[in-house]
Amino acid sequence: MAGRTVPAPVQHAPARRHDGALLRWFASYGTFTVPQAAAPIAFSLIALPLTGDAASGAAMMLAMTIAQVLGAVPITRLGRRFSPIPFLRTLIGLRTLALIGIAVLAGIHAPFGLVVAGAALAGLVNGAAYGTLRAVLNHLVPSGRLPRALGVAATLNEVAFVASPVLAAALGSISPQAAVWAMVLLGMGPMLLLPRIASATAPGPERRRSHLRLSPSILLWLVCGAASSASIAAIEIGAVSMAVSFGMPAAWGVLFPVAICVTSILGGIWVSVRNRVPRRRTVLAWLAVTALGVAAVGFGDSITATVLGALLVGAVLAPLATYYSLVLDRLVAPEHRAEVFAQLRTANALGIITSSALLSLASLQATFTVVISVMSTVLVLTGLVFTVAWVNARRRRLAREAAEQRATENLRTSAAATAQRG
Repeated sequence: MAGRTVPAPVQHAPARRHDGALLRWFASYGTFTVPQAAAPIAFSLIALPLTGDAASGAAMMLAMTIAQVLGAVPITRLGRRFSPIPFLRTLIGLRTLALIGIAVLAGIHAPFGLVVAGAALAGLVNGAAYGTLRAVLNHLVPSGRLPRALGVAATLNEVAFVASPVLAAALGSISPQAAVWAMVLLGMGPMLLLPRIASATAPGPERRRSHLRLSPSILLWLVCGAASSASIAAIEIGAVSMAVSFGMPAAWGVLFPVAICVTSILGGIWVSVRNRVPRRRTVLAWLAVTALGVAAVGFGDSITATVLGALLVGAVLAPLATYYSLVLDRLVAPEHRAEVFAQLRTANALGIITSSALLSLASLQATFTVVISVMSTVLVLTGLVFTVAWVNARRRRLAREAAEQRATENLRTSAAATAQRG
């Protein structure tokens, strides 16, 4: 075995194929996000000629988000019977058909209720598709490279959320349907780009029948994901109201989401370059920065303080999202990864829904008060969990050191007794 030589081309070909498959996964991940990122603008443009009110697009977004929450877990569990890549392509195909239906219905000026139903159908598979797509990454990247890969994915996600609304607005100025057709073409990217992965197969019957148990640890990180999403959503959805409150034109509200996106892209790049799982105290610091940033946005008395708060929240967005994905990856069995990532997507959606509902029913200050309270609670809970884990680990280490010391002393005593007898 040691004397066998392997030709250089054969040795390096698998690495090249592996990297090529990973690049295709990155491209799939980036295009997967486009419909959801472009939807707020595209749906508003679609709704305007149908109802006379661009705000009706919010009904389409709400239908899409609620359907995603409802469909994420059941559809993901259904998918455990099938190989993940064909199943994921099927989900993307169903979403593409729903988006085509929206474009056609809007083009023929169908009743708005049918268009809203189309948005719900498009969102129904989003959570399950995301969970499956994220689980596929484990077949392409060893655990030591997961932080870097997830950092790249987070960066692509933020780029998509910056570029997609701009593209939708530009095409929508030509025709509202053009914006939706762009969502169709780009959103179907994973169907064509996803690589074939021999190791990505359906789990066996025994593992397929097992159920994901939401342990306290899993629930903690799902709640953290929801709290982070609620913080981001409160700033982005309330951006126009904040601009108006400072006496600025409503169009200047884009300043706050742009500030978040710029620093979140930089944060994703930092995670990719660093390629390490952060320490617990670092995660606590990131949660504290999020709470501080939201407080600066919600209660800042100047535009400078508000922008600074948005920059702070954006800076830790990608690192926190990466950590949530990494820690959940370790807490579940391989056959449950798609489901737990779908649960994380659902938690994010619930955070967005919470902030949207608060902004609709209460004042801006009340919304930020609730969000800050949630972030502070999450920070305290996470701190307690980390402290208990540290104390337990320290006790185990001290007990192990004491046992080793006793064993050493026993050996010395035995050696001395043997020497005396000799």
